[in-house]
Amino acid sequence: MPGDFIGIFILLFVLFLLIIVLTYTIRIIPQSNAYVVERLGAYNRTLNRGLHFVVPIIDRVASKVTLKENVFDFAPQPVITKDNVTMMIDTVVYFFISDPKLYTYGVHNPVSAIENLSATTLRNIIGELELDETLTSREIINSKMRVILDEATDPWGIKVNRVEVKNIIPPRDIQDAMEKQMRAERERRSAILKAEGEKRSVILVAEGEKESVVLRAQAKKEALLTEAEGEAQAIERIYKAQALGVELLKKAAPDQAYLTLRGYETFERVANGQATKIIIPSDLQNMAGLLASVKALVEPDKEDKK
Repeated sequence: MPGDFIGIFILLFVLFLLIIVLTYTIRIIPQSNAYVVERLGAYNRTLNRGLHFVVPIIDRVASKVTLKENVFDFAPQPVITKDNVTMMIDTVVYFFISDPKLYTYGVHNPVSAIENLSATTLRNIIGELELDETLTSREIINSKMRVILDEATDPWGIKVNRVEVKNIIPPRDIQDAMEKQMRAERERRSAILKAEGEKRSVILVAEGEKESVVLRAQAKKEALLTEAEGEAQAIERIYKAQALGVELLKKAAPDQAYLTLRGYETFERVANGQATKIIIPSDLQNMAGLLASVKALVEPDKEDKK
């Protein structure tokens, strides 16, 4: 019994050691990760995703590196512009590890190294710009910093994708001056827009009055033309009617007695007018004869009545 107990204990101990060895020996690397393996203290290889085996005691994992893109928001840094204005600027750096070996052995504390490098680079760039240029040149600052940081971090196995200036915080007095300037600029633009609006309004009113005068003149012209055309057409129709009457009179071939009677009717209308002159026809004999004829016609009628 004691011997069996000792044998079971030894078997369990061996199994325990075997599990520990297998756990240490078999390594499963997740996606987007890499392990740097050292053998006897020297770099041996880099393990990427998948199943791998390492030799116990001889090999060890020196560093576990993620290959995903990293984002670090660094604290605001005091910088001085070319015109001696001190302001606070904070940046955001986007990078990923391109070489796990260089990242492990290239520099101690790579994140701190990138932060210090970005701070010194930012000071150098801002030192060449004035305040107004600094506030309006974010893209230039971003591109210059990315190029400089990318070149400087290549020996560390780091690839810098983007650098963004997050905040630019000038001194309080500068902010107050800028706000006053912006307020004055807005008021100036408002005054200009108001003046342009009034100018445009006056122009539109003048154009409207001009068009109104032109339209009234055209309407009066068209009315006069229409009235003149109407009068011309009326006169034309009167003359046509007179001409037609004369033509019909010619076709009827009236005798001398009818013409004489029409002449005396005209004389009667003239005599009844406002004229101060008396017109006496030259053919008084014919008129006397006509009166005698009329008397001869009238007297028989009187006798018949008696």
